[in-house]
Amino acid sequence: MNATAQPTIATERLILRPFTLDDAPDVQRWAGDRDIAASTLRIPHPYQDGLAEAWIGSHPQAFKEGKAVHFAVVARETEQLCGAVGLGLDIANIHAQLGYWIGKPFWGRGYCTEAAKATVRYGFAALKLHRIYANHFTRNPASGRVMQKLGMMHEGCLRQHTWKWGNFEDVEQYGLLKAEWQSMRFLEKPRAIETPHN
Repeated sequence: MNATAQPTIATERLILRPFTLDDAPDVQRWAGDRDIAASTLRIPHPYQDGLAEAWIGSHPQAFKEGKAVHFAVVARETEQLCGAVGLGLDIANIHAQLGYWIGKPFWGRGYCTEAAKATVRYGFAALKLHRIYANHFTRNPASGRVMQKLGMMHEGCLRQHTWKWGNFEDVEQYGLLKAEWQSMRFLEKPRAIETPHN
């Protein structure tokens, strides 16, 4: 990673930008929903005061150190924060883990797929990653459908892999190689220029 500032990315309906502390109340509201936490690997519930600020505050250093990039998913028309998408980076192995969540009021609009496609494009085109992978709980097939729409291949099921709220959860593994991403013709061409965020 040679970039000194995280970019902002525009898609047809969304802006993917760095989080600011002004986003903290919405992060706590949307991510604090029990249904969001139940379907993700790491979001806690209840989502206590101060957690959103601490999470957002960790982003600049994580980006600077090449460990992660986190984008706020914002609707272009309303400027409303809808969710988050990001990459957990492993630069030594030239790969990253894709993660995302969308607030319940914004479900069913295709925002997650649109934001994830742009993030995958950023990972391969700008960060020069070789591989991007993602996981979802077996009981959350909607997340798997997003991965399938990205062109990711199902690589297997990690049986009883994660301990979540008193239960062992099966986890589905998906992955995409850069060469596969480059060969997929259904992916739309980039429509916007990535610009540094000051």
